[in-house]
Amino acid sequence: MRYCINCCIHLLPNDLHRQCFRCRGPDHNNQKCPVCKGENKIPLYTDSKQMKWLAVLEVRTDHCESWNGFFCLRKGKLCSLMFGLIVMTLVMVSYILTGAKHGLLLIPSPFHYGAFASNPSLMDNESLSDMKDHYQPSKTNISYVKDYPSIKLIIDTITSKIEFITRQRPDLEELRKQEPHMFSVIPNKFLPNSKNPCWYEEYRGNTTTDPYATNSYALYSKRFRIVFDYLRKVFWNHLYHYKGKHYRLRCLPHFYIIGQPKCGTTDLYDRLRLHPEVRFSASKEPHWWTRKRFGIIRLRDGFHDRYPVEDYLDLFDLAAHQIQSVLQSEAVREHGKMNNIIIGEASASTMWDNNAWIFFYDNSTDGEPPFLIQDFIHAFQPNAKLIIMLRDPVERLYSDYLYFASANKSAEDFHEKVAESLQLFEGCVLDYSLRACVYNNTLNNAMPVRLQVGLYVVYLLDWLTVFNKDQILVLRLEDHASNMRYTMHKVFQFLDLGPLSEKQEALITKSPASNTRRPEDRSLGPMLPTTKAILRDFYRPFNTKLAQVLFDDAFLWKRT
Repeated sequence: MRYCINCCIHLLPNDLHRQCFRCRGPDHNNQKCPVCKGENKIPLYTDSKQMKWLAVLEVRTDHCESWNGFFCLRKGKLCSLMFGLIVMTLVMVSYILTGAKHGLLLIPSPFHYGAFASNPSLMDNESLSDMKDHYQPSKTNISYVKDYPSIKLIIDTITSKIEFITRQRPDLEELRKQEPHMFSVIPNKFLPNSKNPCWYEEYRGNTTTDPYATNSYALYSKRFRIVFDYLRKVFWNHLYHYKGKHYRLRCLPHFYIIGQPKCGTTDLYDRLRLHPEVRFSASKEPHWWTRKRFGIIRLRDGFHDRYPVEDYLDLFDLAAHQIQSVLQSEAVREHGKMNNIIIGEASASTMWDNNAWIFFYDNSTDGEPPFLIQDFIHAFQPNAKLIIMLRDPVERLYSDYLYFASANKSAEDFHEKVAESLQLFEGCVLDYSLRACVYNNTLNNAMPVRLQVGLYVVYLLDWLTVFNKDQILVLRLEDHASNMRYTMHKVFQFLDLGPLSEKQEALITKSPASNTRRPEDRSLGPMLPTTKAILRDFYRPFNTKLAQVLFDDAFLWKRT
């Protein structure tokens, strides 16, 4: 597109100056031109429209020759470009300096490894189809490859600070002082003719009393309301009447599926509940031991009223009614047979989530929690059985990110969040013990991805301080996905369940996988190869220790 240098007006294709729009012929005079208005500089027009700011060039009408005018125009463009670059540079410098100062930069700087210092006052379910998504082709972003050396230094620092120190187990009296009400409700002995831990509790209400009127699960969670509406209708029919008093059967779970999130716990739960001798709580994940008993509904919403232990026990009333029917049957009462129905609970947070301790228990030395979930479970149920489902922690973390991230999900975004989380974790272990950092509420909430959930051996060792090894069954999702029949038989044997017919077994082992990865997440593809290498380096020492504890190299998750 060509222009008249003197009057800055769009020329016609034949390039005749006398045919310029707005010009009055070859005798055009700047002083008289209504467009020029007597000025010695005229705005540039494109397609008969004046250009906007930053696109406007001011050209002096000094009657340059055509080539001179051309260079004048180029000079104006160059000045405008230089001005824009200077503005952009100033903005970027301001962002970088401000971000570095407040710890807001997404990509950790290789020169500031300890920027995120911690201090003493700071402190889930999977998809079998994920196993098929690992090795889809992806393009490596060169900029992220360059991150590896600096992040590797951070990982080396973390590795140098790893110490697996056995924790001191609190005594029973200390636990009683912390939770006196809980100990007043749950007895220390259970019915001898029931495989599941149950007991009778006197009920002092009458037929018009709503036994679930104050239950927090019924009040605050829609998914429980239908269950409690049914329980209200049948409640009186299941009371046991003895010597003019009314008693209700109360039960705790016989076994717990305690972790980990995004490791197949939902699929295991859905299959196990099909066994005729197994019952579960009213909903899969009540999260009572880790959150609700502290008044945590959602961490971002702060604390609410604490859910008392009675509210938790109400979740097992449906199962308790069935157990009571067995206990009152002739086979049990007259022939001394046992009730073989057992109850399970499957909150995937039970193994690892002790984030609330800092707000309710006196702080201990070095910022480590003085009491953990397992201390209380063992105090009431020393014979409880625990099932743990694990998977490659690298893949678990990516699945966790895809499931819980709400927007802007991508392999690149995941990489940035991993880098930031590693830097935060490094800042903690430089000053505190590994256990203090793993159970640090503020650190765990600050990390954009939940790195700590994949540190399986740290949690397992803490559970082994109170439970015997033969009370804990540890499975791998990879084995469950490749040979489901084998893993389910291991679970049946561990729980000492009765035999199944071929039809029952086929129903349990051949049903479709539960909680598979969402199609929109699957379309994002795998993580970046550089991110995977970084995470493999980070988790390697923890996997090595886990394999040693379990005497099984499969928990190294080595790739061939």
